[in-house]
Amino acid sequence: MTKAETSIAQELIRFARHKLTSDYPSKIQRCLEMLSEQDIWWRAHETDNSVGNLLLHLCGNVRQWIVSGVGGKADVRDRPAEFAARGSVSKEVLLREVQETVREADETLENFKTDRLLEKRTIQGFDVTCFQAIFHVVEHFSGHVGQIIYITKMRSGKDLKFYNL
Repeated sequence: MTKAETSIAQELIRFARHKLTSDYPSKIQRCLEMLSEQDIWWRAHETDNSVGNLLLHLCGNVRQWIVSGVGGKADVRDRPAEFAARGSVSKEVLLREVQETVREADETLENFKTDRLLEKRTIQGFDVTCFQAIFHVVEHFSGHVGQIIYITKMRSGKDLKFYNL
């Protein structure tokens, strides 16, 4: 890689690590602080996902795509269980699970050599590069955090005040 390409690759990894370890988890924590245990598992319809399901799903996705797919650890994900859960996990346990998951992902990305970004992986049946896997996780996490924020606003009726513009 050229010096410029190396700098861009390093910035990608730095930014992904920031989003996964600081930005998104702080928003999740704020939402969990505002929601009751009942609200965590609330769903408007049976076909919807609760905040609890979304958090379990994020943990499974991050571990499968980054810790396993990029980092090479064993893939032990049970994706159907992420959506089948119904109120079985407390919000404190869910928050700890998210924190542990992002810690594992951050460790994987901290040790990741940027010259491997274009290496191919098969993750969840998809043939992707490490770059694509990392990008997928960041954008996927963002989308579900948006859902968690929306559910929190619906259940609490309050502005979460993430940004003071």
